[in-house]
Amino acid sequence: MAKKYEDYSVLMSVYGKEKPEFLRESMQSVYDQTVPTNDFVLICDGPLTDELDSVISEMQKKFGKRLRVIRQKKNMGLGYSLNHGVKECKNDLIARMDSDDISVRDRIEKQFIAFEKKGADVVGGNIVEYDEKMKKITGRRIVPEHHDDIVKRMKKRNAMNHVTVMYKKGAVIDAGSYVDMPGFEDYYLWIRMIRGNKSFYNVQHSLVKVRCGSGMICRRGGLDYIKNVKKFEKVLYESGFISRGRYFLNTSERIFVSIIPNSVRTVIYGKLLRK
Repeated sequence: MAKKYEDYSVLMSVYGKEKPEFLRESMQSVYDQTVPTNDFVLICDGPLTDELDSVISEMQKKFGKRLRVIRQKKNMGLGYSLNHGVKECKNDLIARMDSDDISVRDRIEKQFIAFEKKGADVVGGNIVEYDEKMKKITGRRIVPEHHDDIVKRMKKRNAMNHVTVMYKKGAVIDAGSYVDMPGFEDYYLWIRMIRGNKSFYNVQHSLVKVRCGSGMICRRGGLDYIKNVKKFEKVLYESGFISRGRYFLNTSERIFVSIIPNSVRTVIYGKLLRK
């Protein structure tokens, strides 16, 4: 019997520095879903390596016409790529996927059930964090379940795991979709959707296995990260989403974490900011 494909899109962006084996595992996890997609949009953000192109060709044979590869001539960054990708998706429901993570087999099935029961505009879930080889669990990120708790958490930290979200295309476009906000593209989108009265829900299951190597920790430090933090928190304050006191507290905490040694930052992320 032919497989039944459901009307939802998968949106993934990949760039030239991704490891081919990671991309293969990530795309395979999309293919293996208990509820398979009829529209997989892969944005190639700038030129890719021959090895990455080989993986994409391999996956095109598996997915057939369901996989649409869209190539950008130069690297434009995640915000631009996802904004482009949202417009390209042909279905109203879009599942986000990173090019180095692995979705559990029933991820989409669980999210479909949540959309039916909760009627939310965005449905996410929890994640399990692993080392780069996906051999050792390094942490879990548990996020609030219900809308009001999600909004409350958003004033302090991002309450949605971006790699797990599935959302309504129209609701994202109504909020202006992804914009240039380095390091906070998704967080800023959620804030604008909340201010636009869109509803959120998090499935209380781990939906995605996430690679969290030393590179991710290092990206939370340095002058560029501090500049991005200040820009983002200032926007939240000036929009009225957070108070002046919360602005100073959030900024101070994030800057403190960014200037400490990577070894200490690793402990903080592993012990204090994760479960």
